[in-house]
Amino acid sequence: MSNGKKKQQGPPPLTPLSEDWDRALCVVAHPDDMEFGAAAAVARWTSQGKDIAYCMVTSGEAGIDALAPYQAKALREAEQIESARLVGVHEVQFLGLPDGVLEYNVELRRLICKAVRTHEPDIVITGNFRDTWGGKNLNQADHIAVGRAVLDAVRDAGNRWIFNDQVTAGFGAWDGVREVWAFGSPGAEHAVDITDSFDLGVASLQAHEAYIEGLGWENFDPREFLEGIARVTGQRLGVPFGAAFEVFPMGWGE
Repeated sequence: MSNGKKKQQGPPPLTPLSEDWDRALCVVAHPDDMEFGAAAAVARWTSQGKDIAYCMVTSGEAGIDALAPYQAKALREAEQIESARLVGVHEVQFLGLPDGVLEYNVELRRLICKAVRTHEPDIVITGNFRDTWGGKNLNQADHIAVGRAVLDAVRDAGNRWIFNDQVTAGFGAWDGVREVWAFGSPGAEHAVDITDSFDLGVASLQAHEAYIEGLGWENFDPREFLEGIARVTGQRLGVPFGAAFEVFPMGWGE
C-alpha cells in the first residue's frame, strides 16, 4: 500500500555528445570563460586531433579592480593565450569589444558571423546564456548577450546576403555549423567524459592567476571548484568527471 509519498529522483542521465566532427570555434565573452566550464573538454578534443580556435569578444579589461583597463587588457590576453596553449589551442582571437557592457545587437552578430566564416567550424561552442546558472545565481549580462548573438550569427554566416560585404571581401558564406553547444547551461542534456583531460582543464584555469587573485576570492581552489562540478556531471554520465552542454541543432526540423 502506498503511503502517498513519491520517491525523490535525482537529475536525469546525460547523453554523450557526438564527436564525429573535425573543427570547432569557441566564442565567449571574456578570457577565463572557457576555463570555468569547458577547457577540459577542449583538451580532450584537441588530443583527438580536432582543430579548435578561441574567439574572445572582450579582453576582460574591466575584470580586475586594482588595475586600469589598459593594464588588465594586456595581462588577461596573455593569460588567455597561455591558458589556451595548455589545452592544445593555438589560435586565440580578441574582438576588442568593451568588457562589461556588451549588448545584443547587429554589430555583435556581424563580428561573430565573420569569425564563423573565417574558421568554417562544424561545431560552435559558447557559454551559458540563460538568465541564471540553474538557481538564484544570476548570469552576467555579457554572457547572455554573446550567447544569443552566437546562435543568430551562426545562421547569419550561412546566408550570403546577410553581411554581404564579408562575402565580397572573400569570406565565403558558411552553413556547415551542425550545432551550437553551450557549456554550463542549466538546460544541458548532453555531456562529455573529461576524466582523462581533467588535470589539463585545472591547469588552464590556474593560468589565469592574476585574474583569480584580482577577484579577491579567499581560499579559492581551482581544482576543488572544477572537481565539484565535474564530479556531479560525471555521475549523470556514468563516468568520474564530465562536462555538460546544452545542444542547439542548427538544421531545419532537427
